[in-house]
Amino acid sequence: MSHRQRLRYILSGSAGNLVEYFDWAIYAAFALYFAPLFFPEGDQTAQLLNNAAIFAVGFVFRPLGGWLLGSLADRKGRKSALLLSVSLMCLGSLIIACTPGYAAIGNWAPALLLIARMLQGFSIGGEYGSSATYLSEMAGAKHRGYYSSFQYVTIVLGQLLALGLLMLLQRYLLSSDQLHAWGWRIPFVAGGTLAVLAIWLRGNMAETAAFAASRRHPQRRTPLRELARHPRAVFTVVALTAGGTVSYYTFTVYMQKFLVNTSGFSKDDATLICSLGLLVFMALQPVFGLISDYIGRRTLLIGFGLGATLFTAPLLSLLAAAHSVETALGWYVCALLITSGYSSVNAIVKAELFPVHIRALGVGFPYALTVALFGGSAEYLALWLKSQGHPEWFGYYVSGCAALALCVAISMKEPLRESALDSDEPAA
Repeated sequence: MSHRQRLRYILSGSAGNLVEYFDWAIYAAFALYFAPLFFPEGDQTAQLLNNAAIFAVGFVFRPLGGWLLGSLADRKGRKSALLLSVSLMCLGSLIIACTPGYAAIGNWAPALLLIARMLQGFSIGGEYGSSATYLSEMAGAKHRGYYSSFQYVTIVLGQLLALGLLMLLQRYLLSSDQLHAWGWRIPFVAGGTLAVLAIWLRGNMAETAAFAASRRHPQRRTPLRELARHPRAVFTVVALTAGGTVSYYTFTVYMQKFLVNTSGFSKDDATLICSLGLLVFMALQPVFGLISDYIGRRTLLIGFGLGATLFTAPLLSLLAAAHSVETALGWYVCALLITSGYSSVNAIVKAELFPVHIRALGVGFPYALTVALFGGSAEYLALWLKSQGHPEWFGYYVSGCAALALCVAISMKEPLRESALDSDEPAA
């Protein structure tokens, strides 16, 4: 396969990933506007708590998607799983776009919202493992860290596009009343429409050479039984994900609400701060990924674990006390710089732990299960602690999760030097 073809397939896979995470992110980005429509009772914190609960339920279905779509990717091909995942995400977005509010259909409104998030949770759970595996296998050996880092470039770009659309609607196209009444539906329609393009792009992708070679040696064990033969690799994925995903969701998904509900910024200013910060964060991913191809993945993971353990609670306190956009943005970028030590290499590190015949399941299922437990609950826990009068406790919780990731990063072997992508033996 030529370098040009390889790059085209990587870009096609990344584009589909972008659409998936745009659809996933618009729920969080527009929650401040549609939460009162679906949950009309209570103050703003109570409404956000109800909405965050449904957001967390969507994460419960991520392990199911990681298991079933990961197994599909390992048995039928990465391409098949990626096509199915983006189709389900499209369906979930269109359901949300068309669901009337509580005033029109009563309890059916939050129920349909819940069903849509279940579909999207299943989809995104399968997306991560399949796309991480596809990008890692498609990338050349010398630049795996660099190319696989584009998974998080597209994840963050999906969030940026969601926030960018929100800013466009907020500042130029719609009034606040219009956004609360019906304007929040626009991004969900856009997300469902873009999924059609993603389906076309993924339909034209080639399978990876690693998967094609693995089909000559089919596995007789069930996928989960085969995965159970790699306990150390599974634990490594769980531990790294526990620290990384809580930090990531704290400083990306939850941060917009934190800046409004805790720091006291307007919705417009909070969106601006998050958009500028995420733009910097996105640019850091390939830089850190390229660095990992030379100094190793483990060094970056240790840097993340140490930084997040020591500085998360102080950074959240500084952000809570910030009174200007410039000050908040400065502290926010510092937090995202630390998080980049994990996000830029997490896909390649996990793919390098598992042999080809179990790679998508090994990357996706334990990751999705851990994200469901830690990432999906992060926003709800932060809001609940705030409602109980102890918002500062959340920072210590994030630091504790990061400390677990730090311990594993220190004890693990360097994936760059012992990669299962170069053989059929597990690296852990």
